[in-house]
Amino acid sequence: MQKFHIVEDIKFTDDKITMKIDKKQHTFKISEISTRLQKASKKERETFEISASGYGIHWPLIDEDLSIDGLLGVAHKPIWQEKIKTLS
Repeated sequence: MQKFHIVEDIKFTDDKITMKIDKKQHTFKISEISTRLQKASKKERETFEISASGYGIHWPLIDEDLSIDGLLGVAHKPIWQEKIKTLS
């Protein structure tokens, strides 16, 4: 399985979520990324699962998913575009 990101140390403080992604510390305002997380209780926020591929984070108690690429503003080319490029 391809590992997209290494996500560690997710912590919540006030209206911020801080996490280490690929060995770099990132902080995001919760109000800017998720209404569900903003309204969630401490228990709901702290109950999450990081996908095995590192692609995203899931909060099962509030049915919320966040993509790490989305948080970082990363865009990947579709695989079919890469294959066409290598055939050219």
